[in-house]
Amino acid sequence: MAVTTSTPPDTQEPAAPPEPRRQKRSAANVWLGVVAWIVGIAFFFPVFWMVLTSFKQETDAYTTTPKIIFEPTLEQYEGVFSAGVGPYLVNSVIATVFSTLLVLLLGIPAAFAVSLRPVKKTQDVLFFFISTKMLPVVAVIVPIYVVVNQIGMLDNIWTLVVLYTGMNLPIAVWMMRSFFLEVPGELLEQASIDGAPLWRTLREIVLPIISPGIFATALICVIFAWNEFFFAVNLTAANAGTVPVFLVGFITSEGLYWAQLSAAATMAALPVVIAGWVAQNKLVQGLSFGAVK
Repeated sequence: MAVTTSTPPDTQEPAAPPEPRRQKRSAANVWLGVVAWIVGIAFFFPVFWMVLTSFKQETDAYTTTPKIIFEPTLEQYEGVFSAGVGPYLVNSVIATVFSTLLVLLLGIPAAFAVSLRPVKKTQDVLFFFISTKMLPVVAVIVPIYVVVNQIGMLDNIWTLVVLYTGMNLPIAVWMMRSFFLEVPGELLEQASIDGAPLWRTLREIVLPIISPGIFATALICVIFAWNEFFFAVNLTAANAGTVPVFLVGFITSEGLYWAQLSAAATMAALPVVIAGWVAQNKLVQGLSFGAVK
C-alpha cells in the first residue's frame, strides 16, 4: 500500500508593514511643513506690511499701535508720481538692462573659456574673477569718484552701466561656468567632427542647453543692479539718479513719511517681482541645473 505524504500548508503570515515608523515619518513631514509655512510667512510679512502701509494715510501709518482696520487710499501713490519718480525709474531701467546685457555678452565667452575650453591656469583666472568681490565698495569709492570726475562722467547713467557690469560680471562667470560644465563633452566632440566652427557650436548647441542657467544668471544680475545704492548715491545727482536714490528723498529732517515711503518702495520692488514671476520656471530650472546627475 502506497503511503502518501502531504506537505502542510505554509501558515506563515507575511510580515506586517512597520506602521509605527511610517506614522512617525508622516508626523515629521507634517511638522516640517508647518515650520516651513511659519518661516515663509515670517519672511513675507514685512513685504505684506509694506504694501498694506502704502494704502494708509500718514496718520494711520505713524502710530504706536499698528492699525489694521483703516480706509484705504491711493493718495500716497499719487504723491510718489507727483514727486517725479518717472526719470528715476527710466534711469534704473537703462542701468539695469544695459549692464545685464553687457554682463551676458562678456560673461558667456569667459565662462565657456574656463569650462569647456579651459585656458592655462584656469583656477588662477577664476580666483582673479572672484577676488574683485573681496574688496569692500566703500574702500574704492574715492578713487572711482576721482577718475569719474576727471573724465567728466559724474551724474551720468552710463557710468553706472559700466560699474554695474564690473560688479556683476564675476558672479555671472562663476554661475555660468557651473552650467557649462554640465554640458556633455560628447556633443562638442560630435560638433567638432562634423566641422562646426566654435561659435556655431556655442550658439546652436551649448546655449540652448544652458538657457535656463543664463536666465537665472540674468535675473540675479537684474536684482543686484536694480537694488544697488552706494554707487548711485555717490556718483549721481539730478540727472542720473536711480530708484534707490529716489527713496532716500523721503527721509527728511522732520522724520520718515512711512506711508509715502512704503508706496515708493512697493513701486520700486514691483518690476523685479514681475520679472521674477515671469521667469520663475526658467529660474527654478537654472538654479537646479546640474544638481541631480
